[in-house]
Amino acid sequence: YTYVFTTGGIGPTHDDITADSIAKAFSVPCEYDAKAYAMLEASYAARGIEYTEARKRMARMPRGADHIDNPVSIAPGFRIGNVHVMAGVPSIFQAMLDNVVPTLKAGTKMLSVTVQCPFGEGLIGGPLADIQKAHSDTIIGSYPKYGDGKFWTELVVRARSEEALEAARRDVEAMVAGLAKAAG
Repeated sequence: YTYVFTTGGIGPTHDDITADSIAKAFSVPCEYDAKAYAMLEASYAARGIEYTEARKRMARMPRGADHIDNPVSIAPGFRIGNVHVMAGVPSIFQAMLDNVVPTLKAGTKMLSVTVQCPFGEGLIGGPLADIQKAHSDTIIGSYPKYGDGKFWTELVVRARSEEALEAARRDVEAMVAGLAKAAG
């Protein structure tokens, strides 16, 4: 996978085992990170709150991991390899994710177009497979729908280039038109 994201399991309780699990997966020790430890220690001291052993657990991460900043509650998440580990509390996760997204490398943009087809998948399966084979640089998905007592299918064509997208779209539309004409 290009990226793996996990949420939760990096808090102060005994069942917060994500840091240990990720460290094991990467064959590195899980240990107290000096920077995270100091940040948490200072944060608790500033609020007059005891820095307990349980709270210190939030400074643990796999050796070699980078911090994911946490502007909400200070305790950082971490990134190691392609794995991004963030808090499970939704508002904290969102704040951390906002820090992660700008660091992600995006590939070529995937383009898509949807063709409405008034037929069910049983009728279009064969011809659609032939179109997919003819357009190996695209991904064509069929998504059955039902409403008002009728079945239909949305055909979604995806490609990284406009030319490939349009060529496959034309063939999908021609298939739908041909089936409609045959149906009379």
